[in-house]
Amino acid sequence: MKIKEIKANNMNTNKFIEEKVEEIRSVVGDGLAINALSGGVDSSVVTALGHKALGRRLKTYFIDNGIMREGEPAKVKADFRKLGIPVEIIDAKHDFFDALQGITDPEEKREAITQTFYKKIFADLVIQSGAKYLLQGTILTDVDETVAGIKRQHNVFEQLGIDPQKAFGYKILEPLIQLRKDGVRKAGRGLGLPAAMFNRFPFPGPALAARVIGEVTPEKIAIVRKATAIVEKKLKGVKAFQYLAILHDDRVTGMRANKRVFGNQIEIRCWNSLDARKASPTRLSFTLLEKIAAKITKEIPEVVSVTYNIATKPPSTIEAV
Repeated sequence: MKIKEIKANNMNTNKFIEEKVEEIRSVVGDGLAINALSGGVDSSVVTALGHKALGRRLKTYFIDNGIMREGEPAKVKADFRKLGIPVEIIDAKHDFFDALQGITDPEEKREAITQTFYKKIFADLVIQSGAKYLLQGTILTDVDETVAGIKRQHNVFEQLGIDPQKAFGYKILEPLIQLRKDGVRKAGRGLGLPAAMFNRFPFPGPALAARVIGEVTPEKIAIVRKATAIVEKKLKGVKAFQYLAILHDDRVTGMRANKRVFGNQIEIRCWNSLDARKASPTRLSFTLLEKIAAKITKEIPEVVSVTYNIATKPPSTIEAV
């Protein structure tokens, strides 16, 4: 079934929010729904929307999968506490690293993360809470990329012929599925979220696993997490759609203490885009790139090489995996 897109420039934000609140209430009825919050724009907006519709009958969880940004679980929980929305953190690090062990293929990694989220973690939470519905922030770009075969987004099912009720034991509600990122940001503003929350740049569903080429291990995640923190801090003032750090799989030759070493390579990406369908690399100053490279190689001894991506999307993609 074709999804009818609601374009941001034609969107009546208040009407959209009212209609989606009524839809959620109508479907869930007197029951409960659970909600997966990652702290990204889409999940934050759908959390606020679900809370407006259901109040305490929405149980919101942050799944600490071990592959999130530095300090993310505690920060997201604190931010939503200020909004009057309680968030429970679920420690699932071992489940995800076990599922990712030995996998190097990008699509297999995404599928391992998907299955761990939906068949194990969410299924257990549904049973424990007595809920019958999972509320999530799937948007139209997620569907487009998955159906086109560009990459398997972890939160797309029905468009691939997968019935979540049969596959996982619960139904999935996707109130943002007609929107792209610019429309989601408008909905976030209309819901009264802080600008820092709805204007936050995108973060992938597979989290930092989408930024590790090759097998995902705790050690590799630790490296890309540190590099991500440095890149985000150094580029904070840059007007861009998204910026990130990628950890390459190949070991490269470098020097430490005047001796030859084999270390890691970090690739920096910074994008200009409206809705992630097309993107072009931001023209950062060479001086700024030098400062980022110097800080990464100084603070992360395992890294001996730093590069900058200058290919457009397409043929490149915003994330590496």
